[in-house]
Amino acid sequence: MIYVALLVLMACLVIGVPVPVSFMASAAWLIFFGGPDGMGYEPSQLLPYGFTQMNSVSLIAIAMFIMAGGIMERGKIGEKLIDMVDVFVGHVRGGLGVVGTISCAVFGSISGAACATLSCIGTIMFPRLQAGGYPRGHAAALMSNASLLGLLIPPNATLIIFAWISGQSILACFLSTVMPGIVTTTLICLVNMYLLRGNEQVLVAHKRTSEEKWNLFKERGRKAIPALMLPVIVLGGIYGGVMTTTEASAVAVLYSIPVALFVYKGTNWKGLWDVVIESAVTTGVIMVMLYSVSMLSRLYVLEDLPNKMLFLFQSVSENRWVIMAMINVFLVIMGMLMDDISVVVLTTPIMMPIIMQLGFNPIHYAAVLGVNTALGCITPPAAPVLYLGGRLGKAPINEMMKPALAFMLLCWLPVLLFTAYVPKLVLFLPHVILDVPW
Repeated sequence: MIYVALLVLMACLVIGVPVPVSFMASAAWLIFFGGPDGMGYEPSQLLPYGFTQMNSVSLIAIAMFIMAGGIMERGKIGEKLIDMVDVFVGHVRGGLGVVGTISCAVFGSISGAACATLSCIGTIMFPRLQAGGYPRGHAAALMSNASLLGLLIPPNATLIIFAWISGQSILACFLSTVMPGIVTTTLICLVNMYLLRGNEQVLVAHKRTSEEKWNLFKERGRKAIPALMLPVIVLGGIYGGVMTTTEASAVAVLYSIPVALFVYKGTNWKGLWDVVIESAVTTGVIMVMLYSVSMLSRLYVLEDLPNKMLFLFQSVSENRWVIMAMINVFLVIMGMLMDDISVVVLTTPIMMPIIMQLGFNPIHYAAVLGVNTALGCITPPAAPVLYLGGRLGKAPINEMMKPALAFMLLCWLPVLLFTAYVPKLVLFLPHVILDVPW
């Protein structure tokens, strides 16, 4: 019956049923027809289990970071970051794209959400890229890919959920994706300039002298200090052991409110209230999803799905690195069908026992999962971030696909391979800072 339940889940997702309802449908099938005797399971045992799983302080951080990202999106914080980065790379061909990429990386390290990063930075960058002669499809594909850096450079909600489900250290999970995030940022910048190397329509800004750069840096840097202090306070507090992740998320909200209202004056009290409402709705959807999938994952464990999948993998090969490749293919396929948070909450209970049995470090797997979920956000048919980038950049999908594929193949695929097969790249910071074993 477990295979029928999986088929029900996939069918619901393909026909467009909301993800939480799809999870509930699969769980309902197992409740009625699962079990060793086909008589199902007792709902009164599963419902309290779901509430028990949800009783975690760590989940408050998700709501707080969502709210902080919404406040920063409306508070003109991204505009100051863009202006400062432009001082250094705005004068080279493709430099404006580098400005947008680095700005997405910095903003993503504050908001931790791809859509918020794309909405904020993309809204500012698309008119500039259009004025600079960038093709619409290239600009939309570039900003869509760059916005995903917020899913790699901490903090981000997907890794908080992974740590909550798997029982791992949130800080160690955060540190595991820092190196892949830096490498991906570098590759996106280089591939952007390579793709535009012969495009004479792309304008190049006037090259500034060292004195002009310094004066402009002082002027724009002074204005950007309040924005730049936010990741310093939040990440410094977490990594320095001063604050827990949940406390840091609350500090992010408390700090971003006066910056958005009184420093940059990008929003007002009404706009702030709108952010609170939107954040509450988004958080509510996520919590319903987490509740439904907590019961579903419990049913999958009762049906012994992890061992069945491990047996399936080992029927192809018993080499654990070959199995790692199959796990990555599985995660990519799941990312093509649903959003990043859904992938994490659904696959983690299934994959963690397999990862542990194969002898992989769970923190290493956290980074593998982080890169895969980011890649899934731009991989059709779901590709929510790619389609959002097309709408914001007013670019049809056919113009976006060629540059988007170039970024996937030349940026994300190499990073995914390095992350999966060079564990020391991933575990370097967790090992140095937290003494996580190699």
